[in-house]
Amino acid sequence: MRLLRRNFLQGALGVAAGALGSTWAGRAAAQHAGHGPSPVPGATAAQSRPAGAGVPVPVNVLDVPKLPWELDNGVKVFRLVAEPVKAEFVPGKVVDLWGYNGHNPGPTIEVNEGDRVRFLFENRLPEPTTVHWHGLEVPIEMDGVPAISQPLVSPGERFTYEFTVRQNGTFFYHTHMAMQEMLGLLGFFIIHPREAHRPAVQKDFGIILQEWAILPNNTIPNTLSMEFNWLTFNGKAGPAATPMLVKLGERVRIRLVNIGMDHHPIHLHGFQFRVTGTEAGRVPESAWYPQNTVLVGVAQARDLEFDAVYPGDWMLHCHLPHHMMNQMVSMVGPMLHGSQAIETGKGMEEGMGMMKGHALSGENAPGFGRGMGMTTAEKPMTPMVGPSPHAQHGDSGGAGARAKGRVPGFPQDMWMPMDDEVAKPETFGLPKDWSAALGGMMTLVRVLPPDKYDEIMARVQAAGSGARPAPPPPPAAPGGGHGH
Repeated sequence: MRLLRRNFLQGALGVAAGALGSTWAGRAAAQHAGHGPSPVPGATAAQSRPAGAGVPVPVNVLDVPKLPWELDNGVKVFRLVAEPVKAEFVPGKVVDLWGYNGHNPGPTIEVNEGDRVRFLFENRLPEPTTVHWHGLEVPIEMDGVPAISQPLVSPGERFTYEFTVRQNGTFFYHTHMAMQEMLGLLGFFIIHPREAHRPAVQKDFGIILQEWAILPNNTIPNTLSMEFNWLTFNGKAGPAATPMLVKLGERVRIRLVNIGMDHHPIHLHGFQFRVTGTEAGRVPESAWYPQNTVLVGVAQARDLEFDAVYPGDWMLHCHLPHHMMNQMVSMVGPMLHGSQAIETGKGMEEGMGMMKGHALSGENAPGFGRGMGMTTAEKPMTPMVGPSPHAQHGDSGGAGARAKGRVPGFPQDMWMPMDDEVAKPETFGLPKDWSAALGGMMTLVRVLPPDKYDEIMARVQAAGSGARPAPPPPPAAPGGGHGH
């Protein structure tokens, strides 16, 4: 153990963190049960349990790597680094966040009930921090609350957390500095039971819910904001979040974790599920009841289970309307072409409500004001952000556009397909323009017949190995899919 710690202090942690990108380059192939990346070469968390125990399937947190570990005299040793990171919510939207081991959310920790674990933690942030193990029953000196249970870990310093995990379920780790949480310092901490829960699941997914306030001309979230315009699943906003692939007839578990400022009513299309677990562990079966929407409150976890008996590409999303959009910002937006909305470029007096003349006159109509009054009023604006080359609102000029401009409330929703920009093996076979239906906290559970499942999984695995996938079949007819 002394040798391992000495090597760590000499910089082995940095090498391990730098190698994460190549170690987990094949994250897409993890969709195939039992074929996910292994924390230790040749071994998964499930395979490291005592012989004879029921084997739960590995948890697949799509778009997020797993945290590797080494074995030191029976102790699983993890290296965890807090540092600034860059993330891409959707293609072209790169933001500056804080995360762990080069990623936001941080890599998933996956262990077994009864494991002894050690975390060699290093702070590469510009300010002090700590790590709290949310919901875990650990010794007080390992709880990660600064000054209360441990000293602050200053920039460049290291701290060792070590404890035995005596629970099982869906937990998470995060900084215990409040504003740092809003920059993304959090991740899954999954503990498998000694024996697999019944009924057994064949697919086990994890989703972390996060929200961000980021102005269009900025890359840094405003952690003081109470209004959010980017909502993400596992660090990706719809339609960039990777769909979940399920074979028809399999039983599925989806673990949801929320560490943010908003509660999220998560809704699943096509199925009734049972909530089988919370942030405190497994729920007794006698307390299960059918739902298709579950409120995941701040600092809560919810495990959902259902039997995937209906084929189709089913939506899973937060049902708050503004959480199904990307870059929804009030009081700021682009010039609107061909429609009447609120003017911009008025002077300071008009913007502050210091009107001259009749209050209902055209010159005193509502405006975004607060300018310098050095130019005439500019074109009308909409509270939606853009413009986008993908936006579609019908014809862009002429009588049709003018007529629409006279309809109260127009425009509202934009139809913005971006299939090519977010294409990946997991989206193969989706209908044309599928991407326009997803934004914010939205993704798909693709329940596929065995032949289609095998075909897409072959593409996922080929992409992970660098092999060339088979040529696509002829395009499906519009409106296709896998309906009942």
